[in-house]
Formats: sequence, structure tokens, C-alpha cells
Amino acid sequence: MKFQFSAGGIVYKKENSKILILVSQHSQHHSWVFPKGLIGDHVEGENKEETAMREVEEETGVIGKITKALTPVTYWFKLEGELIKKTVYYFLMEYVGGDIGKHDKEMEAVEWLPKEKVEERLTYKSDQKVWREAKNLI
Repeated sequence: MKFQFSAGGIVYKKENSKILILVSQHSQHHSWVFPKGLIGDHVEGENKEETAMREVEEETGVIGKITKALTPVTYWFKLEGELIKKTVYYFLMEYVGGDIGKHDKEMEAVEWLPKEKVEERLTYKSDQKVWREAKNLI
């Protein structure tokens, strides 16, 4: 058994009287998710907050400012026959800038969705769970 630790963000922005949430579709498995990535896989010594902000910007083209840490999500999966326990540290982020048209190739699509449409778009229960916490804070 292996352990993995990732960090990511749930980014929101206010546009007129609407609240929009950033979601992305992964290029490999085509699932709709919140952007995240492995802690320390690119920058040695990077903490979870730095990882979350970097991954959001790389994967979606958006710059976010952390407003609150959310309850970590843990789940199990198998990779090449090995069982992995993954913990993801998500952060609620306010949109600061950037352009979703400048997302990287890891994501095939990036969208701003109305707050009411997010849960039905998300593929995984773990993302839906952290979303329910985040939407009550926005």
C-alpha cells in the first residue's frame, strides 16, 4: 500500500449577482473534477497551500487566493495493481485573475458553472462531498 497527498482548489467568482464555480474535465479519464495535484512532485519543499495555488493556475489558467482550508478528502484507488490511499487538501479560493482559455493539456475542458449546477457535473463522490462543504461557505 502506498500513500499520496495532493492539494487543490475550489475557486469561485461573483459575476453580477451570480456566483460561478471553476470545474475542469481531465484529459485522461474525462471526469469532471476540481483542479489538484501531488504535493512536492514539481517543487521540492512546496507546502500544500502553494501546491494548491500552483495546480489551479497550471491546470485551469486561473489565479486564486485562498480564503479557507476545507476538510481533507481521503479515498482509495488502485494503480497498476497497487492499492493507494490518497488524501487531498482542498482550499476555497476567490478568483483573482487569469483566463480559462490558457489551461494546460492535463485538462480537456475548463468551465465556470453557476453554483447550482456544480454538484450534478462532478464525477466523483469525494468532489461532491467537499463541494457541499464549500458551497455553504461561499
